[in-house]
Amino acid sequence: MSKALVTFVGVTHPWMCDVMGHMNVRHYAAMFDDASFHILGHIAGQETSSGSQIGWADVRTEIDYRHETKAGSLLTIRSHVVKVGRTSITFEQVMSGSLDGIIHASSRTTSVRFDLAARKSVPLDEPMRGRAASLLVE
Repeated sequence: MSKALVTFVGVTHPWMCDVMGHMNVRHYAAMFDDASFHILGHIAGQETSSGSQIGWADVRTEIDYRHETKAGSLLTIRSHVVKVGRTSITFEQVMSGSLDGIIHASSRTTSVRFDLAARKSVPLDEPMRGRAASLLVE
């Protein structure tokens, strides 16, 4: 996965853990969401700056939980593109232990480039397509 981009580095704090002693699913979602801003930012470039009328709308996300994540776990998320569509990007994110490499969870998301004023999808431009292709792992 040499094309993967590091999109998040963090730690599981005790307040993120549920009554069973492991990180609650709401915090996996937040970490993956933070990571998605990074990969989409690398693809969209300057378009993601505040005030832009173009953004992204996630239309599908699937998360697989693979290993218990306890308080104090150091985590790294690496993201890569799996599909480039006309108006959308599908990307995978893998959350693993920063020190041991154990995969804790993975996420696959499809996000559509979205005109915030017109409230509809818009095509990816060629520079975006090129940047997405550079992160493509099939």
